[in-house]
Amino acid sequence: MALPALNLLADCGFALTLAGRPWAKDLFAVYPWAVVSLPGSRIQALRDIKVKTGLLLTNSFSSALEFRLAGISATGYARDGRSWLLRNAIPVNVRDHMVEYYYRLAMALSGASPEIPRDLQLRIGVPAQLRANDLLAAQGVDAKYVVLCPVAIGFHRGKVKAWDGFARLGSELRAAGRHVVAMPGPNETATVRNALPGVTVLPESDVATFAAVLAGAQLVVANDSGSGHLAAAVGARLISVFGVTEPERTRPWGTNATLIGSSGGWPAYAEVRSAVDAALSA
Repeated sequence: MALPALNLLADCGFALTLAGRPWAKDLFAVYPWAVVSLPGSRIQALRDIKVKTGLLLTNSFSSALEFRLAGISATGYARDGRSWLLRNAIPVNVRDHMVEYYYRLAMALSGASPEIPRDLQLRIGVPAQLRANDLLAAQGVDAKYVVLCPVAIGFHRGKVKAWDGFARLGSELRAAGRHVVAMPGPNETATVRNALPGVTVLPESDVATFAAVLAGAQLVVANDSGSGHLAAAVGARLISVFGVTEPERTRPWGTNATLIGSSGGWPAYAEVRSAVDAALSA
């Protein structure tokens, strides 16, 4: 969801170095940005980047302290008591969607204020597309398939974030002749197989290959999860099922995404199935 913010900075002439988790290198492989995976000892790694200006998309005190100790003058939100560590501490608008939240930081750093794009338009490289094609072909999956993403890690305010209708949906779609596919994240294969009996489960791979699988689907059905946001980012037709998290802040960002449910409770199965049928017949 930070992609529009990154694109804004790049358009304004910033030479970007992205510092974060290892999967970012695969996700942004086709972009002209340096990507650095931060190890456990992050201060020296940040110093080695040799930059003076930083933008903190994270909200933690520790990340601001690490930037300060690494000699990086940072812009970030005034959260977690860290304002004194930042060169530019931005007031928080708690009503912002996360795309808007990140975009405001980029505007503060760049001084530019264009409209936020309605779609994220994450690019997919040829190598990732070829890997996706090979995985699908090895499982006998043709060009028409539906991807189900049943996993949502953790809890939100003590409630499970995963919709319980995926097994039934997968079974009914298969009975209707649809080729249904799932692709687990790291160490999620057993969880996905248990959640989707009988569905074609692809081998675990990198996030860019997963993005290519999502982009090629007729439809993606997902919880409010990283999988759903990735599907929206590549422009896949998406049904996003909410039940405990806040759509106002975390709904998938894109014109091809349909939201079902709310933070007040899960939708009825029939409502989700109706939306799925409408999307597949469109």
